[in-house]
Amino acid sequence: MFAGCTPSSASSSAAASSSSSTSKPSSSSVSSTSAAVSSSSLSSSSSASSTAASTSASSSSASKASSSPAAASSSTTALKGTIKASGSTSVEKLAKAFGEAFSAKNKNVTVEVQGGGSGAAVTDVKNGVSEIGSLSRALKDTEKAEGFKEYQIAIDGIAVIVNPKNTVKDLTTEQIAKIFTGEITNWKDVGGPDAAIVPIGREAGSGTRDGFEEIVKVKDKCKYTSELNETGQVKAQVAATEGAVGYISLGYVDNSIKAVSVGGVAPTTATVKDGTYKIQR
Repeated sequence: MFAGCTPSSASSSAAASSSSSTSKPSSSSVSSTSAAVSSSSLSSSSSASSTAASTSASSSSASKASSSPAAASSSTTALKGTIKASGSTSVEKLAKAFGEAFSAKNKNVTVEVQGGGSGAAVTDVKNGVSEIGSLSRALKDTEKAEGFKEYQIAIDGIAVIVNPKNTVKDLTTEQIAKIFTGEITNWKDVGGPDAAIVPIGREAGSGTRDGFEEIVKVKDKCKYTSELNETGQVKAQVAATEGAVGYISLGYVDNSIKAVSVGGVAPTTATVKDGTYKIQR
């Protein structure tokens, strides 16, 4: 899942929501949208006051806010100021799109979005650096205990990617697990070329790494040759290394790398939405 977090005090602050939930997933598999902002970032000439608004969440792990998105939108038409959002690089493109859409409807509001990782999202909101933290995972119990509130904004597939020259097209979850834990070290053992496998992962604290390792059941067992800080870095290194394998958000897959099928199911918006592609969050 993709989630946004705010301090629990945001429930008494000005709040803003997209005008409607996204009914048709985009390339990043959006299923619903929501946003909450701190009152310190915006001012309004109208008597805007509401609870943090959320559209219908597609997962039980997301908070279900009772307030109406439409009501929140109509009550904040005179907002002005700056909203700062930071966090997951997987969510960054989506967050920027949300920001642009919100600013288009609220001409006096600027939305600033930057990456930094899911761990940084929580830290930035906690320290007042950002009003919104973007995570590519659910909040941990320890984070919820600190008073943060979670709002699901999307579901996302995690694509297992290889270099375009690699002839491997499909892997089972068991093979993927053995590749990343070092039990399988040559591509020929999974139907590919006689070449060493180069597993590339994200840094500790990455929401994408947490999600991938939990789903594939290799938590804290992976033997990475590189641990990179951003989605783009993983994609670039896999594109430049013939024996490489990595994982990235489905929304970032392009022709520079190749996403393999998992258990015969290709990673697509449709297969993430219908649940047949199993490596999703």
